[in-house]
Amino acid sequence: MERSEYVRRLDDRLETAAYADVDASANGLQVGSDREEIERVAFAVDAADATIEAAADAGADVLVVHHGISWGGIDRVTGRTYDRVAALAEHDLALYVSHLPLDGHTELGNAAGVAAELALDDREPFGEIGPVTIGTIGETDAPRSAASIRETLDGFEGQPDGEDEELPTRVIDFGPDEIERVAVVTGSGADWLDEAVAAGADALVTGEGKGRVYHDAREAGITVFLAGHYATETFGVRSLQALTEEWGLETAYVSHPTGL
Repeated sequence: MERSEYVRRLDDRLETAAYADVDASANGLQVGSDREEIERVAFAVDAADATIEAAADAGADVLVVHHGISWGGIDRVTGRTYDRVAALAEHDLALYVSHLPLDGHTELGNAAGVAAELALDDREPFGEIGPVTIGTIGETDAPRSAASIRETLDGFEGQPDGEDEELPTRVIDFGPDEIERVAVVTGSGADWLDEAVAAGADALVTGEGKGRVYHDAREAGITVFLAGHYATETFGVRSLQALTEEWGLETAYVSHPTGL
């Protein structure tokens, strides 16, 4: 498949253009020519030296990530940006990025993946940012306790495991004992707490919080789960990997948890 065709398919499926005015990330093809034939695509959450080298070692022609290297444009190609661009060029490895489009996609997105793991039904788009959304909200199949939801979140890729590990998901537990309606905004989604309350959610699941989230949750009577930025954002690239395989290309997945 030509790289340009692959990029076009991803842009169309993810509705990349709809997010152009609200996302600091330069979504789509960030580095590389779109005129070459490709056979293998690698997937990772972050574009960094470690994931670029791993993708090259896997023989990939394209690296697809959630977090790219261009945020609001690149004025100078120096420092870490130079190192990453140089590594991509050295290995003739193109970089495709999908940030907010991959957060909010109702089927392929990160929030959709988290919601599926939590078995949320009757899902609707959630997490407004301008004219688009970056999350989802839905109903549990049966009332669940905070401990039950935490157990599910603790099992996500990128979370510590084993009996000696501290439970990784932080829980700010001010909601009802029985949780039935859950909002999900992956990564750094604490800013959507008020929207979750207005939508009647008993809980908000996100990756990381901000200092005010404790008092905001306490005063609003809602439970907040902080399950890790990385751990809540592996689902989108995994979905794109499966889609790419359906299109007849070989794939590889690069797991590089940050612990954050």
